[in-house]
Amino acid sequence: MAGPKLFFVFATATSASSVPVGASPLLRLRDETFDPATPGSYNLYLLAGPRRLRLAVADAERRKFVGLEDYELPVGALPDLAAQHDFLNTRGWNEVRLAVSGRAFTLLPAPLFHPGDEAAALRLHHTLAPTEVARHFGHGSLELVNIFAVETAVADWLATTHGPAGRLLHHTSALLAGVAHQRRAGTARQLYLNLGEHELTLVVLGAQLEYCNVFAFASAEDVVYYTILVMQELGLNPDQDEVTVWGELTHDSAVFALLRSYLRQVRFGDRPLDVQYSYRLNDVFEHRYFDVLSLHFV
Repeated sequence: MAGPKLFFVFATATSASSVPVGASPLLRLRDETFDPATPGSYNLYLLAGPRRLRLAVADAERRKFVGLEDYELPVGALPDLAAQHDFLNTRGWNEVRLAVSGRAFTLLPAPLFHPGDEAAALRLHHTLAPTEVARHFGHGSLELVNIFAVETAVADWLATTHGPAGRLLHHTSALLAGVAHQRRAGTARQLYLNLGEHELTLVVLGAQLEYCNVFAFASAEDVVYYTILVMQELGLNPDQDEVTVWGELTHDSAVFALLRSYLRQVRFGDRPLDVQYSYRLNDVFEHRYFDVLSLHFV
């Protein structure tokens, strides 16, 4: 398999002035009960990619999502967006969690990790750019540590703006937390897909995590190729084993149509369970934005 990062077994309308310069809002949904002037009542969840920023706001006491937004951005523009956005630079949130996407990550068993070794662990497959820094995030329930690269400007913005309330992690950590929360006791070993912006994340989870990797893709054929290849390597059967899909695709998309041609048990996943959602989010397919919503369970 080319370039694996891990293989181990164990709208509501808003004022034009609030739309940041240079950012294209793809989605802006806010419940009328959401009050950005009282950030201490809410959790702020952010998922930053090279050219996209997705964010969600949850009422901490009611465990209810009251905001969901999605922006196309120029490269590296998160701090610029925050400076012009009406609440991203607001301090005093109950919690802030920022996940960064990308292929520069690795998962290690927790006993093998020592703080300060992040750059050395990443060096096996990724050399940090001058504008990047290595960080880590621990998964206590899975006994794993996720080590990843992040733009220094993004890490500095989170630390400076949100201080101790801000937690930085990789998007695979959010996805793993969401999948683990979604699974019920006794669920069979299964493959999960999440399609991002030209990136495909694949997770195989049974009694424990067996596989997690991110691949770049340019076509529907690429998605099917990586999916079938991982199923073959992990001993999963395309005719029998269920595959759950979340992310940037629709029921009539070429990707989903091709997946259905090769997989008999493919289905779209649901939103994260055990939380509430504003009726404003009813306009969004339930399999969209699973990773950013799953930040609630990290």
